[in-house]
Amino acid sequence: MNDGVGIEIERVTHGYTPKRGRPMVALDDISLSIPAHEFHALLGPSGCGKSTLLFLIGGFQKIQQGRIHTAHGDVCAPGPDRGIVFQNFALFPWKTVIENVRYGLEKKGIKGSEAEQTAKHFIDLVHLNGFERSYPAQLSGGMQQRAAIARTLAIDPDILLMDEPFGALDAQTRRIMQEELLAIWRATRKTVVFVTHDVAEAVYLADTISVMSARPGRIKRLVHASFNRSEDTAVFKSPEFTDMVEHVWDMVRDEVDEARRQGH
Repeated sequence: MNDGVGIEIERVTHGYTPKRGRPMVALDDISLSIPAHEFHALLGPSGCGKSTLLFLIGGFQKIQQGRIHTAHGDVCAPGPDRGIVFQNFALFPWKTVIENVRYGLEKKGIKGSEAEQTAKHFIDLVHLNGFERSYPAQLSGGMQQRAAIARTLAIDPDILLMDEPFGALDAQTRRIMQEELLAIWRATRKTVVFVTHDVAEAVYLADTISVMSARPGRIKRLVHASFNRSEDTAVFKSPEFTDMVEHVWDMVRDEVDEARRQGH
């Protein structure tokens, strides 16, 4: 991937027409430049269009107005340069961990010992070694999400798209997964776009946070990390971290109130 090009979003507007009711604008004139290798969080209230923007970057929805560009060209459909991790794990329940991780490799035509070795490498990276032959139902929620991350990383996308991947986890597991994700990101240097409505999670993980307005979603402010981000969980107790969480929350609060007024 061209080191200078991550994701360029140019004046993207997107709406929906429900079966009943008026057409709804979900995103309004979004322009955003995400450098290659950056960890970027999309933060905002429920219904602000965070996931819609992520799916547009992934090519899962057609862009109605505007343009999204990566080092591989304009985004028109899903592609191997972009991998996505969902909140609900999206693992095949009838496949073991290693079979789930191999799945994307086999779709790319990588089979046999090469697929097996690559899958084992990424299973080790997410600390699931020893569980290769386990089925999803035999794993905890955190372990299932590790397997989903390994499956996505195995196809070696330039861009990792994550839609509230830890939202269904308990608080303790969520903290552990945040630490693991930072370690994986530092090891792989993927461009990451991470959707969350948790201010502290965004502040802990991201180089840059796009604070989004209530619907229709706009970029209200870009916030850059202003403290020494570390895998050490002591950072959560540091004054710098606490101050930044409060600073970002002040930006989000009005939008959360507006979303409530809209009934989201």
